[in-house]
Formats: sequence, structure tokens, C-alpha cells
Amino acid sequence: MVLEFLRGGDFRGFIVSLLLSLPIVLLSLSVHETAHGYIAHKLGDPTAYNYGRLSLNPIKHIDPIGFLCMILFGFGWAKPVPINTRYFKKPRRDMALTGIAGPISNLLLAVVFALLFKLVVVLLNLFPVTSWFGNSFFYWMTLFFNLGVSLNVTLAVFNLLPIPPLDGSRLVFAFLPPDKYFKFMRYERYISIALMVALVLGLLDTPIFWLSNLVENLIYRFVF
Repeated sequence: MVLEFLRGGDFRGFIVSLLLSLPIVLLSLSVHETAHGYIAHKLGDPTAYNYGRLSLNPIKHIDPIGFLCMILFGFGWAKPVPINTRYFKKPRRDMALTGIAGPISNLLLAVVFALLFKLVVVLLNLFPVTSWFGNSFFYWMTLFFNLGVSLNVTLAVFNLLPIPPLDGSRLVFAFLPPDKYFKFMRYERYISIALMVALVLGLLDTPIFWLSNLVENLIYRFVF
């Protein structure tokens, strides 16, 4: 992402990537958190609705540090949607459904960006552009939509990792026996700290990159 441009010393590339990433990140994180709140609301928990979090307004969702990480590293987080499991009929199951709603929403958004990317390619094939302005416009459009696919896939893959406090852990917890579940929850804070250390040291870069590329390729195969 942006760090790739910085390592290469390409300041212009950094600015271009930053400008293209900003609206995508704002939209992606907002969709992610709204999906959490929407599914929780459908399952009986009105907390997110009462706090005004069922909204695509990024101001209601953006966490400054998570937003910066998304720009720099390609994965990040927003302010967690407030959820009260006491409203759920089956807390563990409903928490798992609420959890995976965020990553699934990003995968669907990635498909939308891929479809828009395909639309630009089709238009270019049907109506070849000869002017400098037209070529430049379509170039930036394809770059923008491709970046939209990449960022959303990476966000989804990162959040689906079965590590607390990521969304994937909620899905795993739903299948654990009660005794193991409560034992695991006792160490959630320490596991979360270990996750942050691993991210800072880059220990998860390779698996996240590999999985993201795999999912991205599958999406483009599906679309094209």
C-alpha cells in the first residue's frame, strides 16, 4: 500500500495512493461497522441503533489510529459498534453472526469495486479513447477500483483471523465448548496485545498478503 511507495522513495506515488485510498478506507470501514450494527439490530439488539451507529457517516465510525493503519498497512479498524449480548436469544451464535457480518460486507464491497473495474475495461474496449484527458481519466478509474478491491479484501481477511479481538474469533468461539470458551475469554486481553505486537513486527504480513491475493484472484475470476 502506501508504505510500498515510501520504501521506493516515490513521493508522488505516495500522494496519489493516499488520495485514492482515503475515500475507499472511509467507505470500507463505515460499511464494515454498519454491517455489525445492522445484523445485531436484526437479532434483537437495539444498542447500535440507539447510538446512531447504523449509518454510513464515517465520522460516527472512524478510529484515528485504525484509520491510519488502514492507509499505511492496508488493514485497520474502526470504533467498535456497541453490542449488548443480553438482547440476543442465543448470545454465542448471534455474536458470531454479528461478527462475521463486517468482513462479509467488505467482501461484497470488493465485488462491487471489481464489477466497476470490469465496467471501465468494457467501456474502453467498446469506445477506445484517444485524448490525453480520456486516457488519464480511465487510468485513474481502473487504479481506484482495483485499490478498492485490494483494500476491502485485505480488511476482510485481516478481520477473519481467528484471533481476539478480531471478528473471526467470534465465529470460533461459537463452536467452543462452554468451559473452553470461558477459559479462552480470560486470556483475551493478553492475546490482543500479542496480536498488536505481531502486527508491529510484521509477523502476519506474509499470511495476510497470501490469503488476500488468493481471495482477490477468486473475485476477479468470478467477475471476469
